Amino acid sequence: MTALMSNDLFKGKLVRLTAFRPEDKEALSRWTHDDDYLRNLDSEPARPRPVSFFAELDRDKQREQEAHHVEFCIRTLAEDKLIGFADLDMMWNHHVAWLGIGIGEAEYRGKGYGSDALRLVVNYGFRELGLYRITLNVFGYNQRAIRAYEKVGFVHEGAMRAMLYRDGQRHDLLFMGILRPEWEKQQADGENKPGHSSA
Repeated sequence: MTALMSNDLFKGKLVRLTAFRPEDKEALSRWTHDDDYLRNLDSEPARPRPVSFFAELDRDKQREQEAHHVEFCIRTLAEDKLIGFADLDMMWNHHVAWLGIGIGEAEYRGKGYGSDALRLVVNYGFRELGLYRITLNVFGYNQRAIRAYEKVGFVHEGAMRAMLYRDGQRHDLLFMGILRPEWEKQQADGENKPGHSSA
């Protein structure tokens, strides 16, 4: 683990994790006009949102003080461009967190940026927060995300069958997770370290 400790906690090969900035609200609003993004991210009905909808970002400090929610912006290393977000919702008494992640800028999807950010967030959860388990859910039709989660070490754990209804078809809601011992084995094997991704 000594080698891992020398790695930047927030910097990967393609992206870095940062705090939100006031100007980020423009991009967040623009992403809600992308139905592909929304329908892979959320089970709620897709709908565009105005910039004012994201005024809650100005109250992030209060939210962070609740001490169970950590949010990051995902920015490219090359241009410092906001391309997505990630968050962890903790259940501290169980040392467990639910992970959410989305790449809002379409041209950065499927090119390794999401996988790089995912590795950073998973490493942050285990290294900095001392978690034992990180879990997530993903829609059965979102094969791009499923492949990214598998690549980082998430294991399929179950499904709520026919949970989602989209365009006249029903889809499963899948549950995936990664445990600390599995992550530690990856570190020992030299896999999935931030900044060492080939994705």
